[in-house]
Amino acid sequence: MRRKIALLCALLLCLLALSSCHRQVNRSSFALPESFDESRSTEIVFWAKNDTNQTQTDIYKKAIADFEALYPNITVTMRLYTDYNQIYRDVLTNISTDTTPNVCVTYPDHIATYLTGNNVVVPLDDLMEDPLYGLGGSELKFDGPKREEIVPEFLSEGVIGGKQYAMPYMRSTEATYINRDFVEALGYEVPEILTWDYIWEVSEKAMAKDAEGSFLLNGQKTMIPFIYKSTDNMMISMLRQLDAGYSTDRGEVLIFNDTTRSLLREIYTHAQSRAFSTFGISSYPGNFLNAGQCIFAIDSTAGATWMGSEAPLLDIHKEQVVPFRIAVRPIPQADPEHPKMISQGPSVCIFSKADNQQVLASWLFVQYLMTNEVQIAYSSTEGYLPVTRKAQESETYRDYLARKGEDNREHYAVKIEASELLLRNMSNTFVTPVFNGSAELRQAAGDLIEETAKAARRKIAWSDEFVNDLYSELTSRRHLDQIQVIPEESPEEGAEELPKESSEPIPTESRILLGAIAGIWILIGAFQGLKALKARKK
Repeated sequence: MRRKIALLCALLLCLLALSSCHRQVNRSSFALPESFDESRSTEIVFWAKNDTNQTQTDIYKKAIADFEALYPNITVTMRLYTDYNQIYRDVLTNISTDTTPNVCVTYPDHIATYLTGNNVVVPLDDLMEDPLYGLGGSELKFDGPKREEIVPEFLSEGVIGGKQYAMPYMRSTEATYINRDFVEALGYEVPEILTWDYIWEVSEKAMAKDAEGSFLLNGQKTMIPFIYKSTDNMMISMLRQLDAGYSTDRGEVLIFNDTTRSLLREIYTHAQSRAFSTFGISSYPGNFLNAGQCIFAIDSTAGATWMGSEAPLLDIHKEQVVPFRIAVRPIPQADPEHPKMISQGPSVCIFSKADNQQVLASWLFVQYLMTNEVQIAYSSTEGYLPVTRKAQESETYRDYLARKGEDNREHYAVKIEASELLLRNMSNTFVTPVFNGSAELRQAAGDLIEETAKAARRKIAWSDEFVNDLYSELTSRRHLDQIQVIPEESPEEGAEELPKESSEPIPTESRILLGAIAGIWILIGAFQGLKALKARKK
């Protein structure tokens, strides 16, 4: 009897061992390895975004080469995209086939959608705090930033549902690039802080024409005084400045309110006169600014290298450029005493993989992207700001800022002024709530302005019915009525909150193990029953 029970126990151990040999990592609870295994080769795939800036591509390549020199067993394969939305679409496609990259440059709004997959993105909280491989960890082979050296406003942007899912990579805001000559020719001065009333007034005054139909201000047939590139940011910023509804952290859509209606009425008026236009209607605002056909061009501070008649990057022929004095200011404000501007820019996330060593290698690479060498080099290509105070306060970066205007390439004055604008206003920046569906809501915010401006140009009459139909159409187009609002939790004070029931299926290997254990106990029970039956027969 004892030998048979021992045999059954041995069988149980064998089944346990078999199960562990084929075990897949439960991605919902990523376990950091005790050490990084440098004896084995590891490949990580990195998806990044780049426009046509070869300098940025070269910085990525150098960062990868320097990282691989520190960790010869890691190979980083980079894939470059020209559009963040294409990265977003490709990630969503690859989630279904479990072929996501290891590291991806993205936005928190996009990550919130990725998280609807089954533990697709790695939460970084435990990784950040690890004394060996975390931020400022003792086992890092490079001088990475400690947690307290990252700008807290930028770090908090990667928190979704109470967990850190992204690290900031670069940050920018929006700026108003102004033709100072045109403003003064119209009898105005450029204030330090613009207001919406000011920008509308100056823009309408610039619409005066002569008898031949040329604009008095520039002598040309084309003049669009005010062009806003990102209309989603425009609507979001206007609402935030007025403390009006946009959305809640739980996913409640609040944008279709009376304040929005009032703002759209104002926008309709100036789009109707053609004093205002958008990127979606007229194309890139910097091109009109540099051709002497625009007064106020609002774009990202990261786009500063395209702004100005001396800009190092131009999308129009040099013969079309009209020389002018340029001023860089924050976006127009509802309350100049309390400015509010959006914080934007790429973040970096890590995708879950069954191989924990691969995930750790990805985390090491993400931290390397936050070193001074990479941060300062990349930020100097455009009007980006390093995300760490470690980089911002370094002698190298301070020297870079101090050389403003020294040349029209690396030290192009407009580009550095754009960076300084954000540097002065980090505490005045804000971010929008992030949830599954927030990316669609952001697009709807831009659609509101685009559709209103198009309607004005097409001479569609303004009415409450027009706005109501627009609200309804965008709700349907952007699936806003399908956003699942997270229930508001209000446990009684002092009561212990019960863990939520998991809706995730039990992993296959766990089901096999549980079935094996149940089977063994059935065999033991059957054996004991057979033994008892034989004893009664005797």
